[in-house]
Amino acid sequence: MTTIGFIGLGNMGMPMASNLHRAGHEVRCFDTSAAALAEAAERGMSPCTSVAAAIEGAQCVVSMLPSGRHVLDVLVTPQDLPYAPGCVVIDCSTIDIASCAAFHQALSRRGIATLDAPVSGGVTGAAAGALTFMVGGTEEGFARALPLLQVMGKNVIHAGDAGAGQAAKICNNMITGISMVAVAEALSLAKRLGLDLRKFFDIASTSSGQCWSLTSYSPEPGLVASSPSNRGYEGGFASELMLKDLRLAEQAAIASGAPALLGGAAASLYAMHCQAGKRRLDFSSIIQMMDDRPARAAV
Repeated sequence: MTTIGFIGLGNMGMPMASNLHRAGHEVRCFDTSAAALAEAAERGMSPCTSVAAAIEGAQCVVSMLPSGRHVLDVLVTPQDLPYAPGCVVIDCSTIDIASCAAFHQALSRRGIATLDAPVSGGVTGAAAGALTFMVGGTEEGFARALPLLQVMGKNVIHAGDAGAGQAAKICNNMITGISMVAVAEALSLAKRLGLDLRKFFDIASTSSGQCWSLTSYSPEPGLVASSPSNRGYEGGFASELMLKDLRLAEQAAIASGAPALLGGAAASLYAMHCQAGKRRLDFSSIIQMMDDRPARAAV
């Protein structure tokens, strides 16, 4: 049994922490939400009144936080946090490259092993323990964390040195955001052209249009049973989070001099979608933007 300090019990953090608890580990957790702490207690975990109380004596600390600022404010800035000797700190948040570097550098100077390990798979994957972890850090730190990461995920990949996990995550989500816009546009066009969507799905999913955004996460209800589109786009991965990740990719592209033309276009579309009041809906709800446009009469 490993003693784990878990910081951040949101939509992703709660099921991740619960899986660690069910695997027999002691999970001491903290969140600013009293309701989340109460739920953690109901699930058998040990809620704590502060970050310091959660991580004191822990052999491993796992965090799932909203942004780079939160990661630094919670895990790095307080100089008196009682990290135990030999503790490994795993940040599973998706954050900007600069904050990720600051996280590694600051804790490494204190002699603390660190990993950036953002995830893919959404709330469904977190609940099922089927996440994909993209991990950046030393081989030694990765080896120590691997048994715990395997409890929470089915694919755990050491992407490289510190920061490599974040780099892989923002590149992956740029692909996902762009492809979801493309699938949504194609399905909207197919409807306006009078195609039977089930037949079109059967064609595209077995030909060159095949991609994850179509065959595993269709934005059109009724095509893929597990898609959030069948639940009114509730749950899943919020549009505001996709916008956040696309903007992180834009920042990294500007800093590195890489072209990101389609990534920038997708970010603009998701910004409009969020401004229209859809920010909490799953990112596949971007199809509503295409469907809401008035149809033109045939010439």
